[in-house]
Amino acid sequence: MNIKMIALDLDGTLLRDDKTVSDYTFSVLGKCREKGIKVIYATSRGHSATNLVSGDLFDGFVRMGGAVAYAGENLLYSRLIPTAEIREFLVDIDKAGIRFAAELNAWHYANFDVSKEWEWLTYFELTDFATLDIEAEKMYALPRNQQETDLIYRLLPAGLRVIPARDENFTMIMHEQATKAKASFALARYWGIDKAEVVAFGDDLVDIDMLEYFGAGVAMGNALDEVKAVADYVCDTNENDGVARWLEENVL
Repeated sequence: MNIKMIALDLDGTLLRDDKTVSDYTFSVLGKCREKGIKVIYATSRGHSATNLVSGDLFDGFVRMGGAVAYAGENLLYSRLIPTAEIREFLVDIDKAGIRFAAELNAWHYANFDVSKEWEWLTYFELTDFATLDIEAEKMYALPRNQQETDLIYRLLPAGLRVIPARDENFTMIMHEQATKAKASFALARYWGIDKAEVVAFGDDLVDIDMLEYFGAGVAMGNALDEVKAVADYVCDTNENDGVARWLEENVL
């Protein structure tokens, strides 16, 4: 298998359930890089990813579900959401009482106390969406019921897309061009790598476009059934070093 780049989701894929990575997995990724294979991670997380994995272990990364992609310090891809252009949507969401936030540079601009949902997350600002004027990397909602979820879809402006997460009470809203596949391919193209020479690993709905787009798509053993259905391969679970075991058997 002629693989020149590896694209890895983090949560539920590279990371074990306790958010750590085994020495064995680190060793296998290191061997891949020694062979000249580029290794990137592609996550829906923002800056919090740096608390989980060291950037020194990767040649590049995609964050915020595809909103930005970096090769080292070089920003190669950016698809942000100017809040001034969707103000009516934000105000209508707020009036409906839906808990909602926009993220930029690790800061959460929200209409609710984010720390009550995630006690460790203190970098947020209670925000009046009628005056918010930023270019958001990602937005998210915490709908309480199906009616709130349906309303988000009905109000959604053109140019945005909704990405449900495994947690049915968490929904991401992204720029329509902010996808893991597009952002990861920007990195591949930068290094002169064809999409057929990339293998992508994932477990959740947001990973599907990446697994379908590249030459080889690998679903984790713990992946959603929808993800397994589109994958070319299914490896072991994130708890059992599924990524490393598959790479050792098929790439090294």
